[in-house]
Amino acid sequence: MRITTSTVSLTVDDVSASQRFFTRHLGYTEQAAAEGFASLTREDAAVDVVLLARGTEVLPADQRNQHASGMILAFTGTGIDMEEKRLRTEGVEITMPLREEPWGERLFQIKDPNGVVIQFVEWVAPSNPA
Repeated sequence: MRITTSTVSLTVDDVSASQRFFTRHLGYTEQAAAEGFASLTREDAAVDVVLLARGTEVLPADQRNQHASGMILAFTGTGIDMEEKRLRTEGVEITMPLREEPWGERLFQIKDPNGVVIQFVEWVAPSNPA
């Protein structure tokens, strides 16, 4: 098997709200959409995102009513300071302010309107190398 794309599928209550958030603030574009469904992509290496309405019949019965929770959708890149500033300027609430961990991880978090946690990460030289 050769994997050509990675996609995360998120079950949410309001597909349209998450779709608008991902396209307006995170640079995604719509690949396809229908009632209770949206497929989003970017031109870079970011994972594609599929949004499914909770309760949709296309999901197996044991997954149908679950909500995307307990997971973090993390994007690793560069220019994290500018990204946080841009999102703040656009009115996006920063739910975990930019910080740097001793092992060299710089990160901050936001949430989309359905509570999906999105984390931005940039790796730097650790301040406390082992």
